[in-house]
Amino acid sequence: MVMALFARWSLRRVTLRSALRDRRRHSKLHPPSGQSERLRVFEALRSSRSGEKGAVQGQDLSIRLADGKTVKGLSGVTTPLQIAHNARVKGAVVGRVNGELWELARPLLEDCELQLLGFDSLEGKEVVWRTGACVLGGVMETHFGAQVYREGVSDTGLYCDYQLENSPVSLEEVELRCMEKAGLKIPLSRLELTVKEARELFQDNVLKLRLAEEVTQGDTVSVYRCGESVGVCLGPLLPHTGFLHSFKMLQVSPVTLPGGAKGEGMLRMMAVSFPGTKERDQWLREQEEARRRDHRRIGKEQELFFFNDVSPGSCFFLPKGAHIYNTLTDFIKSEYRRRGFSEVITPTLYSTSLWERSGHWEHYSENMFTVACKPHTFALKPMNCPAHCVMYEQRVRSWRELPLRWADFGALHRNEHSGALGGLTRVRRFCQDDAHIFCTPEQLEEEITACLEFVRSVYRVFGFTFHCLLSTRPTPCLGEPALWDSAEQQLDRSLQKFGERWELNSGDGAFYGPKIDILIRDAIGRRHQCATIQLDFQLPIRFNLQYVGVDGAAHRPVMVHRAVLGSLERMIAILAENFSGKWPLWLSPAQVMVLPVGTDIERYGRDVVHRLKEAGFMADIDDDHGATLNRKIRSAQLAQYNFIFVVGEREQSSGTVNVRTRGGKQLGQRSLEDAMTSLTQLRDSRSNQDEF
Repeated sequence: MVMALFARWSLRRVTLRSALRDRRRHSKLHPPSGQSERLRVFEALRSSRSGEKGAVQGQDLSIRLADGKTVKGLSGVTTPLQIAHNARVKGAVVGRVNGELWELARPLLEDCELQLLGFDSLEGKEVVWRTGACVLGGVMETHFGAQVYREGVSDTGLYCDYQLENSPVSLEEVELRCMEKAGLKIPLSRLELTVKEARELFQDNVLKLRLAEEVTQGDTVSVYRCGESVGVCLGPLLPHTGFLHSFKMLQVSPVTLPGGAKGEGMLRMMAVSFPGTKERDQWLREQEEARRRDHRRIGKEQELFFFNDVSPGSCFFLPKGAHIYNTLTDFIKSEYRRRGFSEVITPTLYSTSLWERSGHWEHYSENMFTVACKPHTFALKPMNCPAHCVMYEQRVRSWRELPLRWADFGALHRNEHSGALGGLTRVRRFCQDDAHIFCTPEQLEEEITACLEFVRSVYRVFGFTFHCLLSTRPTPCLGEPALWDSAEQQLDRSLQKFGERWELNSGDGAFYGPKIDILIRDAIGRRHQCATIQLDFQLPIRFNLQYVGVDGAAHRPVMVHRAVLGSLERMIAILAENFSGKWPLWLSPAQVMVLPVGTDIERYGRDVVHRLKEAGFMADIDDDHGATLNRKIRSAQLAQYNFIFVVGEREQSSGTVNVRTRGGKQLGQRSLEDAMTSLTQLRDSRSNQDEF
């Protein structure tokens, strides 16, 4: 299958190259009406910038590379791209300077540590895809006359949201145009603009102006130019389009954007781009493996869950899926009892006054489902933290009560764009293993360390490897600098004690506090961000939360947001694909299949099933009289039953079962009591072994 994909891709690539050679002889890019003025404004703004603030041109620099070597450079002149070229580092697509992502073409300003990242890193992949999205947006705007709203990246590739009044475009034609534009090696220029400047730049484009205002951070917004197109940029880009050697357009689907009618008729084109053939071939292999492991296919085949248009983005869990869901929940609850967490239950629907008080209404209301009940407006909760603050403030708290560790499994609702929905990985209704810790500043470091240990113990059960990201103060942020410094230092110390690999993710903290994100790696090497530990200085201030300290005075608690699995729905998708549908016994919704040999043995077979179910196992019996034993065994293996118990006259007379695994290994005849004891040990130890 993979070789067939390679062959089709190679043939298509030859055809595209031939077409590109023909087109380049006479192709010229012409900006649509109104775009020329935008380009003029962009260039005028760029020329008004006289280098980066704080840069001293030509000053000697000392640059330490990841391998420990030190190279020299000049401030305001030397770039990571030049260093990569001189050091013969192949495949670099972005730099990390003192922990901050740094475009390859951006001059260095001071002595620093430089790490060169390739497409094999999460950050590098995002830079390649983000640049590809800029190319795609420019093609849709310049060549097809589309009104482009947003270009961006997702976990699986790049996308472009656009409106187009004419007939649908051909994906092959779009791919051809993108490769053509990439081959021209068009430079990408990026500027930081004020909101006023952005309004001037996008005065003729309502969609891009709206986006610029949505993503403005503080007083500035980042924009880019790629040839004749200008758009909003949400991160570092490649130096020029020639870094992109291939594109693959995937699909077009409708997308519903916040704001109702303004997003009417919006489409999303999904694609991927690559810096070379090696990366493309690796992606093809991963796609083939991902298709084989797709949790949506597994969910359908194993009858775990489904989706229906009567409630878009909300999952219907069937009995077997509910078993997995509840087993994961019970697992976390058992850990809560060991770790001093108390479970609380909070409402689902709240008055907007709560969200105004917490600050979410101002920044997040478009992503919330609202319910009008005159004269009031209510909203379904997208997170639990404001409700927990309301619980905290119900009475005076003493330092003797802290830390308070409250966990909540309440249903959450977020109005995700329809084009972003995808199986269990992006839904509108979900549940988190969500908890909030209220503690004193002196208790914070110990609590963070305990949270990290919690994460490690859970991820070890699944067999995940992981690493941590320490995300520090963004710009802008809320709170006193001294408070941020102290919190970041405590997180740093906790990570040092933790002993697992971690990286600094400078400037990527939440506006209300620094955080630790944990990235897991699954069985086929994909990374997923699930667990998070976030400090929050702002909600305790907004809700005026206090506790009476040892000194009798009022003090402000620190609030910690914490999740281990993250969304239960998303974790089930990750686990389904990680195990390729072969669930370990403790999670499995199909643990034992009992196969009676002969109609006279059915009563004994049903008695075995009854005893297994009484012991809490998911057991079934195959009493199809028309199927052979071998066929029944094969059916049970395909259905991913962990164990198959064959029972005949000998087993009935001796009270035994003949045990097989789903992998075909015969474990032989065992007494039913011994078999159940072994199953119980496997289940209760949460072992991932396939036999006993």
